[in-house]
Amino acid sequence: MIIKIIFYMDKIKRQIQPLIENSLFQGKAIIIYGPRQVGKTTLVKEIQSQYHEESVYLNCDEPDIREALSEKTSTELGHFIGRKRLVILDEAQRIKNIGLTIKLLVDNFPDMQIVATGSSSFDLSNQIVEPLTGRKLEFNLYPFSLEELRSLYSTLETKRLLEQRMIFGLYPDIVINSAEREIKLRELTLSYLFKDVLRYERIRNSEILEKLLQAIALQIGNEVSYNELAVLVGTDKNTVQHYIRILEQAFIVFRLQPFSRNLRNELKKLRKIYFYDMGIRNALINNLNPLNLRNDAGAIWENFIISERVKFNSNHQFYKNIYFWRTQAKQEIDYLEEYQGKLSAYEFKWQKKSYTTPKVFIKSYGIKANIINKDNCLQFVS
Repeated sequence: MIIKIIFYMDKIKRQIQPLIENSLFQGKAIIIYGPRQVGKTTLVKEIQSQYHEESVYLNCDEPDIREALSEKTSTELGHFIGRKRLVILDEAQRIKNIGLTIKLLVDNFPDMQIVATGSSSFDLSNQIVEPLTGRKLEFNLYPFSLEELRSLYSTLETKRLLEQRMIFGLYPDIVINSAEREIKLRELTLSYLFKDVLRYERIRNSEILEKLLQAIALQIGNEVSYNELAVLVGTDKNTVQHYIRILEQAFIVFRLQPFSRNLRNELKKLRKIYFYDMGIRNALINNLNPLNLRNDAGAIWENFIISERVKFNSNHQFYKNIYFWRTQAKQEIDYLEEYQGKLSAYEFKWQKKSYTTPKVFIKSYGIKANIINKDNCLQFVS
């Protein structure tokens, strides 16, 4: 089984790999964020394979590695690592004061390239922001994207498998081991993802966290009120805000803010919350039924294609502002992007359906929404 996974992972080229490779040996540490089980170790070992004896891979989950790298002088660090050009610190958040350790390496060994990975950005970024100011480049690694899978599947196969991707998601182990996907998906959802979040020092109540995730999962595609979520899960608004921020930093959910240029009838306070991976979302509500047996197919499609667009933008380093648009009269557009001074609008329909862009939006912003459905979606995300 492990051999099979490695074989397929080798065939599926991650989009950020060439970006990382082009950034090596530029005098900055490379930091790769991403959730557990998303393929960070496979990625860094693929990069390492090009450097052979000039590189070293250090698994920071190992106690002796943590001891060797925690709170050491530059002389001690240099003695431990030796004359390696490429140094990979996997699960680097496990090292105490990791930011200072990487700073010492970057400052004292200019010919050495440090690549560090972390399972969640709240652990790693909180420790490195100040020590590594001006000394780092950051990349995010997500579950597979449809664009990445096109190296393994034809356009026809990709379209045929769309519904499966929408139900079971795109985590590597789920995609590769489809025969065991339900068991693996539930294990991933209940074990690995919660592990990082619950370990955070201010996350104490796993029951509230689970209720919150389920509530969010049932509201994808709808505007979300923190006050309403607080009442629903039995806590206060500040706790809901804090938990959602942590879930974002753990790469489980992301938010869309409402777009507004001060038209009086536009929504300004609510937001939408989506999941990075639909398999996680569907497992949380214990519904892995096919689309023809469920009443949330439209919401699933909206979340799925927006998350794919987020991956696409990130993988290609397109730094866009993203929003949704809705008025008090419930006129709406699913998704907007603002990039280099240009505004684009999109409406997502799983089935081919007629749609007319609200006149007030056209009048205010001078554009119409593009319709994205299952037939033309690949152009949108690849």
